[in-house]
Amino acid sequence: MQNKVVVITGASSGIGKALAEKYASEGWNLALAARRIERLQELEKQFPQIEILTVKTDVTIESDCKNLIDKTLDKFGRIDILINNAGISMRAVLENLDLEVIRKVMDVNFWGTVYCTKYALPYLLKSKGSLVGVISVGGYVGLPGRSGYSASKFAMRGFLDSVRIENRRSGLHVLIAAPGFTTSEIRKHALVADGSQQGETPRDENKMMSAEECARHIYRAVKRRQRKVILTFLEGKATVLMAKLWADLVDGFIYRTFAKEPDSPLK
Repeated sequence: MQNKVVVITGASSGIGKALAEKYASEGWNLALAARRIERLQELEKQFPQIEILTVKTDVTIESDCKNLIDKTLDKFGRIDILINNAGISMRAVLENLDLEVIRKVMDVNFWGTVYCTKYALPYLLKSKGSLVGVISVGGYVGLPGRSGYSASKFAMRGFLDSVRIENRRSGLHVLIAAPGFTTSEIRKHALVADGSQQGETPRDENKMMSAEECARHIYRAVKRRQRKVILTFLEGKATVLMAKLWADLVDGFIYRTFAKEPDSPLK
Protein backbone atom coordinates (compact mmCIF):
# COMPACT_ATOMS: atom_id res chain seq x y z
CA MET A 1 0.00 0.00 0.00
CA GLN A 2 3.06 2.28 -0.08
CA ASN A 3 1.75 4.36 -2.99
CA LYS A 4 -1.92 4.34 -2.01
CA VAL A 5 -3.42 7.59 -0.75
CA VAL A 6 -6.40 8.15 1.55
CA VAL A 7 -7.90 11.57 2.26
CA ILE A 8 -9.73 11.87 5.60
CA THR A 9 -11.70 14.91 6.72
CA GLY A 10 -12.38 15.59 10.38
CA ALA A 11 -9.20 13.69 11.22
CA SER A 12 -8.29 15.54 14.40
CA SER A 13 -10.41 13.45 16.79
CA GLY A 14 -12.89 10.60 17.17
CA ILE A 15 -13.58 8.33 14.22
CA GLY A 16 -11.47 10.44 11.85
CA LYS A 17 -8.39 10.19 14.05
CA ALA A 18 -8.94 6.45 14.53
CA LEU A 19 -9.24 6.00 10.76
CA ALA A 20 -6.00 7.93 10.25
CA GLU A 21 -4.22 5.68 12.75
CA LYS A 22 -5.66 2.54 11.16
CA TYR A 23 -4.64 3.48 7.62
CA ALA A 24 -1.21 4.60 8.80
CA SER A 25 -0.69 1.25 10.54
CA GLU A 26 -1.54 -0.45 7.24
CA GLY A 27 1.07 1.54 5.36
CA TRP A 28 -1.11 4.02 3.49
CA ASN A 29 -0.06 7.58 2.67
CA LEU A 30 -2.41 10.07 4.35
CA ALA A 31 -3.87 13.47 3.56
CA LEU A 32 -5.52 14.65 6.78
CA ALA A 33 -7.91 17.58 7.03
CA ALA A 34 -9.36 19.42 10.03
CA ARG A 35 -9.59 22.92 11.44
CA ARG A 36 -7.33 22.01 14.40
CA ILE A 37 -4.09 21.68 12.46
CA GLU A 38 -2.01 21.21 15.62
CA ARG A 39 -3.78 17.91 16.32
CA LEU A 40 -3.09 16.73 12.80
CA GLN A 41 0.58 17.56 13.24
CA GLU A 42 0.67 15.42 16.39
CA LEU A 43 -0.58 12.50 14.29
CA GLU A 44 2.11 13.25 11.75
CA LYS A 45 4.77 12.87 14.45
CA GLN A 46 3.19 9.61 15.61
CA PHE A 47 3.87 7.90 12.26
CA PRO A 48 7.23 9.19 10.94
CA GLN A 49 7.53 6.18 8.62
CA ILE A 50 4.41 7.23 6.67
CA GLU A 51 4.04 10.10 4.19
CA ILE A 52 1.44 12.35 5.81
CA LEU A 53 0.08 15.64 4.49
CA THR A 54 -1.81 17.81 6.97
CA VAL A 55 -4.05 20.57 5.65
CA LYS A 56 -5.98 23.04 7.77
CA THR A 57 -9.47 22.75 6.32
CA ASP A 58 -12.89 24.14 7.11
CA VAL A 59 -15.15 21.90 5.01
CA THR A 60 -17.90 24.53 5.00
CA ILE A 61 -15.66 26.63 2.73
CA GLU A 62 -15.59 25.35 -0.85
CA SER A 63 -12.14 26.82 -1.56
CA ASP A 64 -10.71 25.02 1.49
CA CYS A 65 -11.99 21.69 0.14
CA LYS A 66 -10.54 22.38 -3.30
CA ASN A 67 -7.23 23.34 -1.66
CA LEU A 68 -7.20 20.03 0.26
CA ILE A 69 -7.59 18.04 -2.95
CA ASP A 70 -5.10 20.22 -4.88
CA LYS A 71 -2.43 19.85 -2.19
CA THR A 72 -3.00 16.09 -2.04
CA LEU A 73 -2.47 15.84 -5.79
CA ASP A 74 0.61 18.07 -5.62
CA LYS A 75 2.21 15.84 -2.98
CA PHE A 76 1.07 12.35 -3.98
CA GLY A 77 -0.20 12.60 -7.55
CA ARG A 78 -3.25 10.43 -6.87
CA ILE A 79 -6.22 9.76 -4.59
CA ASP A 80 -7.44 6.23 -3.88
CA ILE A 81 -9.92 6.85 -1.07
CA LEU A 82 -11.81 9.91 0.13
CA ILE A 83 -13.46 9.53 3.55
CA ASN A 84 -15.97 12.28 4.26
CA ASN A 85 -15.94 12.10 8.04
CA ALA A 86 -16.06 15.74 9.22
CA GLY A 87 -19.27 16.29 11.13
CA ILE A 88 -21.09 18.28 13.76
CA SER A 89 -24.22 17.51 15.77
CA MET A 90 -26.97 19.51 17.48
CA ARG A 91 -29.41 19.01 20.35
CA ALA A 92 -32.62 21.00 20.54
CA VAL A 93 -36.25 20.72 19.50
CA LEU A 94 -37.25 22.62 16.39
CA GLU A 95 -39.73 24.79 18.31
CA ASN A 96 -36.90 26.42 20.26
CA LEU A 97 -34.16 26.21 17.65
CA ASP A 98 -32.36 29.10 15.99
CA LEU A 99 -32.47 28.06 12.32
CA GLU A 100 -28.85 29.11 11.90
CA VAL A 101 -27.98 25.93 13.82
CA ILE A 102 -29.50 23.74 11.10
CA ARG A 103 -27.71 25.77 8.41
CA LYS A 104 -24.37 25.27 10.16
CA VAL A 105 -24.94 21.53 10.60
CA MET A 106 -25.91 21.18 6.93
CA ASP A 107 -22.87 23.22 5.87
CA VAL A 108 -20.47 20.91 7.71
CA ASN A 109 -22.08 17.52 7.21
CA PHE A 110 -23.76 17.79 3.81
CA TRP A 111 -22.01 20.58 1.92
CA GLY A 112 -18.60 19.56 3.22
CA THR A 113 -19.23 16.12 1.70
CA VAL A 114 -20.43 17.66 -1.57
CA TYR A 115 -17.44 19.99 -1.91
CA CYS A 116 -14.77 17.39 -1.15
CA THR A 117 -16.45 14.77 -3.34
CA LYS A 118 -16.83 17.14 -6.29
CA TYR A 119 -13.14 18.02 -6.38
CA ALA A 120 -11.82 14.52 -5.61
CA LEU A 121 -14.14 12.66 -7.99
CA PRO A 122 -12.03 12.89 -11.19
CA TYR A 123 -9.08 11.33 -9.38
CA LEU A 124 -11.19 8.64 -7.69
CA LEU A 125 -12.58 7.71 -11.10
CA LYS A 126 -9.06 7.50 -12.48
CA SER A 127 -7.91 5.18 -9.67
CA LYS A 128 -11.24 3.29 -9.55
CA GLY A 129 -11.07 4.14 -5.90
CA SER A 130 -13.47 4.44 -2.98
CA LEU A 131 -15.73 7.31 -1.94
CA VAL A 132 -16.84 7.01 1.69
CA GLY A 133 -19.40 8.93 3.72
CA VAL A 134 -19.57 8.51 7.49
CA ILE A 135 -23.20 9.17 8.32
CA SER A 136 -25.09 7.78 11.34
CA VAL A 137 -28.02 5.60 12.20
CA GLY A 138 -29.64 9.05 12.31
CA GLY A 139 -29.32 9.01 8.53
CA TYR A 140 -31.80 6.10 8.41
CA VAL A 141 -34.23 7.05 11.21
CA GLY A 142 -35.15 10.49 12.51
CA LEU A 143 -33.71 11.36 15.91
CA PRO A 144 -35.78 13.63 18.16
CA GLY A 145 -33.91 16.72 19.29
CA ARG A 146 -31.48 16.19 16.41
CA SER A 147 -33.65 17.22 13.45
CA GLY A 148 -30.87 19.15 11.70
CA TYR A 149 -28.36 16.39 12.32
CA SER A 150 -30.63 13.64 10.98
CA ALA A 151 -31.56 15.80 7.98
CA SER A 152 -27.89 16.30 7.10
CA LYS A 153 -27.14 12.58 7.36
CA PHE A 154 -30.21 11.62 5.27
CA ALA A 155 -28.98 14.17 2.70
CA MET A 156 -25.49 12.67 2.67
CA ARG A 157 -26.94 9.21 2.11
CA GLY A 158 -29.10 10.35 -0.79
CA PHE A 159 -26.22 12.28 -2.35
CA LEU A 160 -23.77 9.37 -2.14
CA ASP A 161 -26.32 6.84 -3.40
CA SER A 162 -26.90 9.07 -6.43
CA VAL A 163 -23.18 9.44 -7.10
CA ARG A 164 -22.83 5.65 -6.94
CA ILE A 165 -25.56 5.14 -9.53
CA GLU A 166 -24.23 7.89 -11.82
CA ASN A 167 -20.84 6.17 -11.88
CA ARG A 168 -22.10 2.61 -12.01
CA ARG A 169 -20.03 1.79 -15.11
CA SER A 170 -16.87 3.59 -14.05
CA GLY A 171 -15.53 1.25 -11.35
CA LEU A 172 -16.04 3.80 -8.58
CA HIS A 173 -16.80 2.24 -5.19
CA VAL A 174 -19.12 4.14 -2.81
CA LEU A 175 -19.51 3.13 0.84
CA ILE A 176 -22.00 4.62 3.27
CA ALA A 177 -20.94 3.89 6.85
CA ALA A 178 -23.52 4.39 9.59
CA PRO A 179 -22.13 4.00 13.12
CA GLY A 180 -24.37 3.84 16.15
CA PHE A 181 -23.28 5.75 19.24
CA THR A 182 -19.47 5.88 19.15
CA THR A 183 -17.00 7.48 21.56
CA SER A 184 -15.93 10.83 20.14
CA GLU A 185 -16.03 14.55 20.86
CA ILE A 186 -19.08 15.15 18.64
CA ARG A 187 -21.54 15.33 21.54
CA LYS A 188 -19.35 17.78 23.49
CA HIS A 189 -19.27 20.14 20.51
CA ALA A 190 -22.94 19.64 19.58
CA LEU A 191 -24.87 22.89 19.14
CA VAL A 192 -27.83 23.69 21.37
CA ALA A 193 -30.85 25.86 20.57
CA ASP A 194 -29.01 29.21 20.57
CA GLY A 195 -26.01 27.92 18.57
CA SER A 196 -23.59 27.59 21.50
CA GLN A 197 -21.75 24.34 22.15
CA GLN A 198 -23.23 21.81 24.54
CA GLY A 199 -19.89 21.31 26.31
CA GLU A 200 -20.67 17.96 27.94
CA THR A 201 -21.94 14.69 26.55
CA PRO A 202 -25.42 13.65 27.75
CA ARG A 203 -24.63 9.96 27.34
CA ASP A 204 -22.33 7.42 29.01
CA GLU A 205 -19.39 7.28 26.60
CA ASN A 206 -18.02 4.15 28.31
CA LYS A 207 -20.97 2.10 27.03
CA MET A 208 -20.41 3.05 23.40
CA MET A 209 -18.43 1.41 20.63
CA SER A 210 -14.89 2.81 20.57
CA ALA A 211 -13.75 4.99 17.70
CA GLU A 212 -10.98 2.47 17.05
CA GLU A 213 -13.45 -0.41 16.65
CA CYS A 214 -15.57 1.73 14.35
CA ALA A 215 -12.51 2.54 12.23
CA ARG A 216 -11.65 -1.16 11.89
CA HIS A 217 -15.15 -1.91 10.59
CA ILE A 218 -15.00 0.94 8.07
CA TYR A 219 -11.50 -0.08 6.92
CA ARG A 220 -12.70 -3.64 6.32
CA ALA A 221 -15.85 -2.46 4.50
CA VAL A 222 -13.76 -0.30 2.17
CA LYS A 223 -11.39 -3.18 1.50
CA ARG A 224 -14.35 -5.42 0.63
CA ARG A 225 -15.94 -2.63 -1.43
CA GLN A 226 -19.24 -2.90 0.40
CA ARG A 227 -22.13 -0.55 -0.39
CA LYS A 228 -23.02 0.10 3.23
CA VAL A 229 -22.14 -0.86 6.78
CA ILE A 230 -24.45 -0.24 9.74
CA LEU A 231 -22.63 -0.59 13.04
CA THR A 232 -23.75 -1.79 16.46
CA PHE A 233 -26.55 -4.33 16.78
CA LEU A 234 -29.36 -2.82 18.87
CA GLU A 235 -28.77 0.89 18.16
CA GLY A 236 -27.81 0.22 14.54
CA LYS A 237 -28.83 -2.84 12.58
CA ALA A 238 -31.90 -3.76 14.67
CA THR A 239 -33.21 -0.18 14.78
CA VAL A 240 -32.93 0.31 11.02
CA LEU A 241 -34.57 -3.05 10.31
CA MET A 242 -37.40 -2.59 12.82
CA ALA A 243 -38.08 0.94 11.56
CA LYS A 244 -38.99 -0.60 8.20
CA LEU A 245 -41.35 -3.13 9.77
CA TRP A 246 -42.81 -1.38 12.83
CA ALA A 247 -42.23 2.33 12.28
CA ASP A 248 -44.55 3.68 14.98
CA LEU A 249 -43.20 1.27 17.58
CA VAL A 250 -39.64 2.34 16.82
CA ASP A 251 -40.62 6.04 16.93
CA GLY A 252 -41.88 5.52 20.47
CA PHE A 253 -38.78 3.62 21.52
CA ILE A 254 -36.48 6.31 20.12
CA TYR A 255 -38.48 9.09 21.77
CA ARG A 256 -38.34 7.42 25.18
CA THR A 257 -34.61 6.73 24.82
CA PHE A 258 -33.73 10.33 24.04
CA ALA A 259 -36.18 11.73 26.57
CA LYS A 260 -34.26 9.93 29.33
CA GLU A 261 -31.05 11.81 28.60
CA PRO A 262 -29.91 14.32 31.24
CA ASP A 263 -31.32 17.78 30.43
CA SER A 264 -33.19 16.36 27.45
CA PRO A 265 -34.82 19.05 25.27
CA LEU A 266 -37.81 16.75 24.85
CA LYS A 267 -40.83 17.62 26.98
